[in-house]
Amino acid sequence: MLKKLKRRYLAVQIDCAGEFGQKEFMDAVWGSLSKLYGEYGASRSGLAPIHYDEERGLAVLRTLHDEVQNVRAALAAVTRIDGKPAALHVMAVSGTIKALREK
Repeated sequence: MLKKLKRRYLAVQIDCAGEFGQKEFMDAVWGSLSKLYGEYGASRSGLAPIHYDEERGLAVLRTLHDEVQNVRAALAAVTRIDGKPAALHVMAVSGTIKALREK
């Protein structure tokens, strides 16, 4: 019997001097995950972008609930996005997008 995957949504604040797109942001996050946990560990995270707002510097990411701590560590380890200095801060974690927006 297959068990249902529990997911968590992370609201991420992006502090960066330059401008970049969603692809560059996700490349930086995946690169950080791969460096910390290898290809296998990164693939286990189930990481996916849900929303990206370049103007406000906000992103919503989806991951598996077992991997939230690993993804948070990888986000904290990001220091550059597209060659520009950057810092990522997790503002909130929630089980649903609706509850995340309320937070």
